[in-house]
Amino acid sequence: MYEQLKNLQTQEQVEAITRHLVGLNSINGTLGEVRIVQEIYRILSTFPYFQQHPENLWLQKIPNDPIGRQNVFAFVNGMRPSPQTILYHSHIDTVAVEDFGALKEHAFSPDELENFFCTYDNDPELQAEAQSGDWMFGRGSVDMKSGAAVHIANILYFSEHREQLEGNVLLLCNGDEESEHRGMVGALNELNRIQHEYGIHFITAINTDFITPLYDNDPNRYIYTGAAGKILPCFHIYGREVHVGDTLSGIDPNFISAKLTERIHNQYKLAEKIPGEMVLPPTVLKQRDMKELYTVQTAISSHLYFNCFIYEDSVATILEKFMHEAKEACLEAEAYLEAQFEEYIQVTGLPTRDLSWKVDVTTYEEYVAYLTSRGIDTRAIIEEVLAGTQIEDLRDLSFEIVSALQAADPEKKARVILFFAPPFLPHNYLRADDGHDRHIQSIVSSVLTEVSEATGESFELKKFFPYLADGSFLSLHEKKEELDPLTNNLPEWGRLYDIPFDTIKKLNIPSVNMGVYGKDGHKWTERVYKPYSFGVLPELIRKTTVRMLEEQESHHMPKIG
Repeated sequence: MYEQLKNLQTQEQVEAITRHLVGLNSINGTLGEVRIVQEIYRILSTFPYFQQHPENLWLQKIPNDPIGRQNVFAFVNGMRPSPQTILYHSHIDTVAVEDFGALKEHAFSPDELENFFCTYDNDPELQAEAQSGDWMFGRGSVDMKSGAAVHIANILYFSEHREQLEGNVLLLCNGDEESEHRGMVGALNELNRIQHEYGIHFITAINTDFITPLYDNDPNRYIYTGAAGKILPCFHIYGREVHVGDTLSGIDPNFISAKLTERIHNQYKLAEKIPGEMVLPPTVLKQRDMKELYTVQTAISSHLYFNCFIYEDSVATILEKFMHEAKEACLEAEAYLEAQFEEYIQVTGLPTRDLSWKVDVTTYEEYVAYLTSRGIDTRAIIEEVLAGTQIEDLRDLSFEIVSALQAADPEKKARVILFFAPPFLPHNYLRADDGHDRHIQSIVSSVLTEVSEATGESFELKKFFPYLADGSFLSLHEKKEELDPLTNNLPEWGRLYDIPFDTIKKLNIPSVNMGVYGKDGHKWTERVYKPYSFGVLPELIRKTTVRMLEEQESHHMPKIG
């Protein structure tokens, strides 16, 4: 592809690469993720630098990946030996295309979609943007194949201008960001290997995940110096099943589930309070009872889980918040159910009954300890589940384990069991009490001022990227004991799911997001704004790269390539 790119300006190069990558189906969980990484490897292999130094371009197989995903790495070293290195990273998988409806066959065709939206009068603003020629449409156009294209074009640039580098640049393109983050997690050991074998030091990472307006007529381009983490609090709710003819004596787990959702879903009081940041509350992602067929018996159990962003809170704080809400929800449910039963007795004149609507609330760690104290072989139960299951979804498998443990409970109490399920994303942000982090923040601020004066763009520097990003896995703030509430309450941590915290600690790479700009990520109207994303952004990242490398203390390292 170099022959097509070599005589183009950077902006034209980025557009050409983006158009090519958008044209490739790389939907998460499909073999398209494998093929697009191989195509990026092929593109990079046409660059003269990598033809001269083929050892600096390679593919890494992700261990135990279900579809055989690979990561692609490309290393460009400066003219003078230095350990200082900037990591460029971007994901190349996309969400599916069912939302395109009748246009599904054109989801990867920017020109076809532009032609369609030029005549799309249901949305005049969208139509005007299509007619302007300043926007590129298509699945992955903004999230985030254009971001990968920016990095690829800059790798080409620095491979031809190595004299500008007082250090090195390493590109990583990976998949599975839209699901389990297997690409980035799988890259951690490889990054650690590179760091030791090449004798390099990662100063920072630059991600190009997309940015978007935060409100109507928002003029700002947002740069983020960190990424929010994520945790998935889950509730297994066991009630007291009854015939619908005796409904007032039962404890319906669906009712408890509804109370939990009411107290937690989008409750802003549960969001962290960080002035000036787009901080989001927990969101319910799944809620269902476990009845498989219609009967006139109420449900026995119900399953519920929430997306919860982590900004500055610890896992222990989040666990405490959700335990509090669960206990309060169960107290409310108990009072309500008891009141309804008493009114029923008064209306019918029937004799009362000795019933309780109390619902116990416990964590997974506490529940396993309780069962063990009652002589239950919890390990044998878990092993039986894992040996006999065909469930692949890690969340459903976690519920299966908890359900099996609850089925062995001799008390059969109404109970809510709180646990965590995959995925978990650490938070990664620049810390005010860290000198290196403050220096990065200062450099980024300085470069943004320069680029703003040169281009007229309005930049705003924020702390937390408001969506999920792979940069979460590059640095870790917590000590091991601060992660115990997570690992002790996520069923079969280290076996079904694991994050190499020790490796992340060794890397400790701050990740800044300088993203492509566009609208409607994950929607059929997804589009990237070309003048900024293809024109301004590549130069912004170059300036940041050069400045960071220039301002780092020089150390000798063996020359590579």
